Amino acid sequence: MQEIIKHSGFKVYQQFLLAVTIAFAIGFIAFMVPHPDRLWAMPWWLGITAFVVVCSIILLKRQNHSQETPQQVMEPLKPLDRRVETIYSDNLLENLPVALIRLSNSGAIEFANLTARQLLGREQLSGICFAELVEGLGRSMRERLQQVATGNTGRTAEMGRCMVNGNEVFLQVSLMKVSYVEGDCCMAILNDKTELKMLEAQFVQSQKMEAVGQLAGGVAHDFNNLLTAINGHSELLLLRHKSGDPDYGDLIQIRQNTIRAAALVRQLLAFSRKQTLRPKVVSLVDTLKELTKLLNRLLGEKVTLIIEENSDLSPVRVDVQQFEQVIMNLVVNARDAMPFGGKVHISTINLELEKELTRDRATVPAGHYVVVKVRDEGCGIPPEIMPKIFEPFYTTKRVGEGTGLGLSTVYGIVKQTGGFVFVQSKPDCGSEFEIYLPCQKTEMPISQTITKPEKGIKEAKKGHILLVEDETSVRSFAARALKLKGYSVTEACSGEEALEILSQSKTQFDLFISDVIMPGINGPGWVRQALKTHPDTKIVFVSGYSEDAFQDDRKDISEASFLPKPFSLVSLTGIVAEVMAQ
Repeated sequence: MQEIIKHSGFKVYQQFLLAVTIAFAIGFIAFMVPHPDRLWAMPWWLGITAFVVVCSIILLKRQNHSQETPQQVMEPLKPLDRRVETIYSDNLLENLPVALIRLSNSGAIEFANLTARQLLGREQLSGICFAELVEGLGRSMRERLQQVATGNTGRTAEMGRCMVNGNEVFLQVSLMKVSYVEGDCCMAILNDKTELKMLEAQFVQSQKMEAVGQLAGGVAHDFNNLLTAINGHSELLLLRHKSGDPDYGDLIQIRQNTIRAAALVRQLLAFSRKQTLRPKVVSLVDTLKELTKLLNRLLGEKVTLIIEENSDLSPVRVDVQQFEQVIMNLVVNARDAMPFGGKVHISTINLELEKELTRDRATVPAGHYVVVKVRDEGCGIPPEIMPKIFEPFYTTKRVGEGTGLGLSTVYGIVKQTGGFVFVQSKPDCGSEFEIYLPCQKTEMPISQTITKPEKGIKEAKKGHILLVEDETSVRSFAARALKLKGYSVTEACSGEEALEILSQSKTQFDLFISDVIMPGINGPGWVRQALKTHPDTKIVFVSGYSEDAFQDDRKDISEASFLPKPFSLVSLTGIVAEVMAQ
C-alpha cells in the first residue's frame, strides 16, 4: 500500500507543478497586456515561469525514464488482494441456509459453509476429497467432478450417499463450474433428501408387496383348482378301498399331503388378503383362554407362556380361527427366538386414539382399538432384516425349518380384518409385536359362507343340479360326488353353455353350482340372467378366490351361498344338502 501511496503522491505533485506553470503564464498575460509600463516586472515573471517549467520537465523525464509503471507497482499486490477478496466472499457464504462446498479442480474441498458442515456432520472439511466423502448412487462422484472440471457438462443434480454419525444420509448433489476470485473451480450444492428417499423406498416396498400379493393370489387360485381335483378324486378312491386294502395307505398319504398343500395355499391367500373370512364379534379374552392349552404345547417345556388377562376388553370383529392362526404364528416365532428358553408374554389393552397415529409405513385412524401384544425375550431382529420380515418366503431359518410364510400370514390376516400390525425389536433385547384391531360396539352380520354341514341337518330331497365349472378335473369330481349322493347333475364348462342348456332344456333345476371366475361370462353374470327365467332356483358359488373378491358383482344375488376351494367331498355334499333343505 505504501508503494501505491508513493506513486499516487508523485503523480499529484506533477499535476500541481503543471497547474502552477499554467497559472503563472495566465497571470503574466493578464498582468502585462493592460499595463505595458510594467515591463520592469517581466524578468521576475519570466524567471519564475522558467523555473516552474524546468522543474516540470525534470519531473516528466524522471517519470518517463522510471522502470516502475503503475501496473508493475500493482503486480506484487494482486495475490494479496485476491486472498482478501476470497476471504470476504467466503464470509458471505458462511451463514447462507444452503449447503455450499467449493472444490478444487482435483476434487478437494477448499471451503464448506456452516450448513454444509452441519449436514455432513463434520466441524472441518477443508482438504478432504469430496468423492471419498460422498458416494454417487448413479455415476461415481469422481467421474462427475472430472466432467464438470473439463466443462463437458452443465449444472447436474444426481443423488449421493454418505454416512453421518453412523446413519445413512441421502443427498441431492448439484455440481457446476464457476469463475471464482482465484480462478475456475467447482461449486457443489447439497440438499438433504433422506426423508424423500425413505418415502420412495417405502412406496417401492408397498408396490412390491402388492405385486407379490397379486401373484400369490393368482397362484393360489390355480393351486386350489388342482388341489380340489386331487383331494376329491383321492376321496372317491377311498370310498372303494377300505383300510385293509394295500393301496389304502398310499391314498391316505395323497390326501394328507393335499391337506398340507391346501394349508400352504391358505397362507398365500392370507398374505394377499384374498382368503375367505367368517368374522363375528367376539371377546378376545375368551379366545385366548381357549387357546392357552394349544400354545403351551407349541412352546414346550423350556418356554413359559404368560397371558395378562383384561376382563374389560372391548369386543372386536374377527374370524376366530384366523385370529388363532395369527397368535400361534407369533408364539412359534417367539419360541424359535429363544432356543435356550425364556418367557412369552401376551397382553391385551383398550386404546383410544384421539388423533391418527403414524407409525412405520402405516397411518392408524383415530378411534377405539384393542391392542394385542406378543413379547419375547429372544435374540431380537437385526435392523437390516426388519423391513423384510413381512415378505412372503423370507426366512432366516435353515432349509426345511420354515416356509417364510408365518409373519406374512399374520400381516395378511390382520390387514384383511381391518387392523394394523407393528413390531419393535433390538438385537439381544427381544421383540414385541403389536396388533391393533378396531373395536365393535354392536353385532354385525355374519357371512353365510359354509364349509361343512352342520350336525342335525336333515337329508334333503334329491333334485336336479346344473354344475358349471371351467376346470374339467374339478367338474368331473364334483359331478361324480353329487351323483353318488343321488342327485341328477347336468354339466357345463362355461356360463354361455349353461344359458344355452337352460334355454333348450325343459328341466326345472333346483340348484345352480357355479365357479365364479371363468373365461367369457363369469358366474354371477350368467346366474343373474338365469334367475330371470328360474327365479326360485337356489345358488351355490365356488371359487379359489375369497368371497370378498366378487362381493360387488353379486349384490343382487343376496341369497347365494359360497364354498371356497379346495373343497372335499363331504363339504360339497354337505352344503348342497343344507341349501336344498332350506
